[in-house]
Amino acid sequence: MPMDTPSSHSLFTHIASRELFRVRKRPRMDGFVSGFNETGVVAVQHNAEHTIPLSLSFCKTTEFSHILAVSDEDGYVSLFDTRRKFPVTATFEENAEEARICDWVSHQNAVFDICWIKGDTQILTASGDQTIKLWDVQGQKCLGVLTGHTGSVKSLCSHPTNADIIVSGSRDGSFRIWDLRSKSTAKSRRGEVSICSMGGVKGAHISSQARRTRRGKAASMSITSVLCLKDQVSIATAGAVDSVLKFWDTRNLKSTVTQTSLCPQSTEKQRLHGISSLSQDESGLFLSASCMDNRIYLYNTLQLEKGPLKSFSGCRIESFFVKSAISPDASNIVSGSSDGNAYVWKVDKPLEEPTILKSHDGEVTAVNWSCSEIGRLATCSDDFTVRTWNKNSYVSRTQCASAIRRRVMAMPSIECKMLLNNEKRCKSDDDAFLSDDSPHPPIMSPTPITPPKMNISEDHTNQLSSGFDLSVSSEKTPESALKSPSSVLNPPFSLKRTIRDYFLASSKTL
Repeated sequence: MPMDTPSSHSLFTHIASRELFRVRKRPRMDGFVSGFNETGVVAVQHNAEHTIPLSLSFCKTTEFSHILAVSDEDGYVSLFDTRRKFPVTATFEENAEEARICDWVSHQNAVFDICWIKGDTQILTASGDQTIKLWDVQGQKCLGVLTGHTGSVKSLCSHPTNADIIVSGSRDGSFRIWDLRSKSTAKSRRGEVSICSMGGVKGAHISSQARRTRRGKAASMSITSVLCLKDQVSIATAGAVDSVLKFWDTRNLKSTVTQTSLCPQSTEKQRLHGISSLSQDESGLFLSASCMDNRIYLYNTLQLEKGPLKSFSGCRIESFFVKSAISPDASNIVSGSSDGNAYVWKVDKPLEEPTILKSHDGEVTAVNWSCSEIGRLATCSDDFTVRTWNKNSYVSRTQCASAIRRRVMAMPSIECKMLLNNEKRCKSDDDAFLSDDSPHPPIMSPTPITPPKMNISEDHTNQLSSGFDLSVSSEKTPESALKSPSSVLNPPFSLKRTIRDYFLASSKTL
């Protein structure tokens, strides 16, 4: 044994010296180099039995950004502290015990989606029991049950400025809008307060040319994903029946405002691939859609009529449980995959080979980015585990006048002044916004925009005659560094009376 110690010490010293030598001799980088390191892994189990995780969500606030919520097939919601460091010799089950903050049974059925609201003090759960539940996180107490769907609830999204407004999509083919303040006097068998839907659309995604199964049954009309857009009145929906994305004005739900697909001129037969998930970046300018044709498509919300800007390939999307998400700063897109890996692409380099995260042993399904910690993400898999990852990045500190000039030419005057005054770091790519891997601070508009105030009728009829209630003080929407969309995404009500006007005006300004 004494003879092994010097040899072992020498080996590790040699390896360490090689690594240090390689880093010191790295050539000067004019661009951006990145990679992802796994930072933790926990097993999802209850009462010593493993269960499959179905949904992930980091807390939205900076204070609690290290907390990750996980829902699973058995109806549990578990909260994990992702800051925990685990011994190399520990099992995944031991890691889970160490990192778990709390867990509770939220439904007696699978929980397909979860959504943090109200400063991470409450969480919503969407279940296969056809209901949505509102929970107080601190006491794990149910504050209300949202009833009205007749199929499994597959997707949830909260309003960007009013956390009491919720949109849900279901396997019954409908999406519904809820106001958490409109509680009924009726209670469930367990004494839970019932909350009824304010409105919605049935059969939102039905294709006349839908494929049929061998038994002649129509293809699924399930709504797989819903999003509340940053303009505060629009909803985006996607379904299992085809690759068409539909956009709705909540003030008039009789018909869609517009819709887009993989190719605006494609035939209905070419659009039969369903969409498994939608996501948007923090500014609301970009929207991503994961399609069952094994591609992720990126859309500009101001140019929907042009179809997708870019597509990303390499993953395998063989089930609607496989999701994707664009990062808050719009620098990366991550997707699960049926081959047991997760894939991460650079948004500004869609043709470049993606980074492959190889650790899972089963289909990688849900993925989620941290809103507060740039480059931090989580993945879950049918192998009963949840893994967290951190993005390691190196940015050249060298200033480049030509690149700054290119960015200045692409930005409004206020942003140009801020850029020059603060001496922002340059990027080598021509695309100013997409090549920026660190988010710009919000640019304050010289004339603040006040969102419209609308009131919800007391009888809560099935149609929304006045749209979202924005009486709650609104948060300022982050603005894109490419072209500040605040004047378009938050228009004065006197100027933009319908969402159709919003889309038409935005297309004329580009």
